[in-house]
Amino acid sequence: MASTDSVLKPDHGTKQKHFIFTEEHERLRESISSYVLKELTPHAEEWEKAKWFDSAVFPRMGELGFLGLSYPEEYGGQGGDYFCNIVLAEEITKAKCGGLAMGIAVHTDMATPPVHLFGTEEQKQEYLVPSIKGTKISSLGITEPDAGSDVSGIKTRAVKDGDEYVINGSKTYITNGHRSDYIVLVTKTDDSAGYDGFTLFLVDMDLPGVIREKKLEKLGMHASDTALLAFQDVRVPETAVLGQVGKGFYHIMWELQGERLIGAAGCVAGAQQCMDQTLKYAMERTAFGRQIGKFQVTRHKFAEMATKIEAARQMVYTTAWRFNNGEYPVREISMAKLYAARIAVEVADECIQIHGGAGYMTEYGVERVWRDMRLNRIGAGTDEIMLDVIGRSYGL
Repeated sequence: MASTDSVLKPDHGTKQKHFIFTEEHERLRESISSYVLKELTPHAEEWEKAKWFDSAVFPRMGELGFLGLSYPEEYGGQGGDYFCNIVLAEEITKAKCGGLAMGIAVHTDMATPPVHLFGTEEQKQEYLVPSIKGTKISSLGITEPDAGSDVSGIKTRAVKDGDEYVINGSKTYITNGHRSDYIVLVTKTDDSAGYDGFTLFLVDMDLPGVIREKKLEKLGMHASDTALLAFQDVRVPETAVLGQVGKGFYHIMWELQGERLIGAAGCVAGAQQCMDQTLKYAMERTAFGRQIGKFQVTRHKFAEMATKIEAARQMVYTTAWRFNNGEYPVREISMAKLYAARIAVEVADECIQIHGGAGYMTEYGVERVWRDMRLNRIGAGTDEIMLDVIGRSYGL
């Protein structure tokens, strides 16, 4: 008969890493976390008020090897796997600056992946290599004033003229739009070809006719610059075409899958940090002679939040494992993005409620988490689009 002492007891303090992460990933996590806490977090308030984070962050992260974690070493990358990108997405949230995390993610996981996958060797040397170094900053141009979720409604045109293309149109909500050196631009090259009428271009932002019209004001993500851009008779050579002419829609649909999964990982990490901060507050704050965390109503709030965060985390990690192993699980990526974005906003909202009036004040930062997180239910595919993708995947 087993003794009481030999019976396995719950260990709620165990920090067991998930099976997708190796010791190498954990060392990377420690390295990124150390950098973020020492060099980024101290500037969070300053950048939030300035509505601009220091662009010197890019070359510094490039110097540390954080901008090319999963890119080949021949281009200056670290040669790691997709899980390295997940680690970066999680740890960068410790900067407590959603705009910074967004600006970096656009560069590392939205704009440069198409260059790596579809670019020529010359394009990789001209754009990918300096992007990994952080000496060139990238942006991605999809959304337009009249075309958001409906990518097929894009009107920016690229017309062939000899050995050049002439681009006219506009893009909006472009992260890094005011600081980027180049943009991966989605254009329409054939009005009669449907989804086969789109083409991607690599456009240098200092070309004649590229106009950074307006720095947009936002609910959250204040530290990231978001631009309204115009392209007026912008001439680019044929060598500016990224991938195949007429295949831009499919190229960018592939890009969105990785972007959505990275966004989901950031949502989970951000929600976890917000809950942890609020848990500490609940153990310090007293009301009616007790810590507020000891009241059943508050205890159940934390139980609900923790369960939803863990469910989202497991969904993200398992889907990332499939993605890293060569699968293309669009349904599950859409589910992970939808659920993680929703619970992140829900958790941030509940954390504000637990803080009470203090949560509504800027001092504690939880209101900023809500404002920053709210974008994730819109960007990279709205909740409604995710639901439609999931529904259609069942033949509906």
